[in-house]
Amino acid sequence: MSSSLSVYLLDVAATRALVASRDEQLLDVIRSKFGDDLARDDDWFKSEIEDGAPTAYEALRAVVHGGPFSEEEHAFQYGYAYKRLCSLTGSFLDNSSFTPHRGDWLSVVDEGLTALGITAVSVEEFGYSDLPAPLPRTYMPGCGQWTHEQCLRALEQFEATKAKGQPPALEPEVVEAVMECIGWLRHAESRSGFGVIGFVS
Repeated sequence: MSSSLSVYLLDVAATRALVASRDEQLLDVIRSKFGDDLARDDDWFKSEIEDGAPTAYEALRAVVHGGPFSEEEHAFQYGYAYKRLCSLTGSFLDNSSFTPHRGDWLSVVDEGLTALGITAVSVEEFGYSDLPAPLPRTYMPGCGQWTHEQCLRALEQFEATKAKGQPPALEPEVVEAVMECIGWLRHAESRSGFGVIGFVS
């Protein structure tokens, strides 16, 4: 079974602050402009919703209001609701090297980053459950973030390795994925407070 990594450029603190913001205007905009997307997700998770999981909009409303949240087995809906907030408020970044991917590909790319001296960020961490409080923990989707400071540090590490010359020998597909990551970092570099939030599903 393959997985997908979706990454977004956005103001990390401002995005996380949408959780429990009680922003009714935001909810109204999403419901009016993206109702078809919500309905499509409800159709995808029809059996889970029939078993008591919240609908896409109900989950989104709970995320924006900071609760209440339903049973633990339904936590995935809140993860996807947070992903929806990121997709609507951020800019989607090229994920060609990561969608689809199989097995331990994210850790393989991390090894490539480490070989280039880049340790400030990790793509494998996008598969963790780093959702903002008070959202319940969920295995799927995985979520992680690179803060603006981490992005700047990673670029510093990359430039330091470049200055030494003689880059390590890496497989071409790993080089391509690593350079995609560098592209994400470059996007965040010039925008104060902006970083990357990623989701694995």
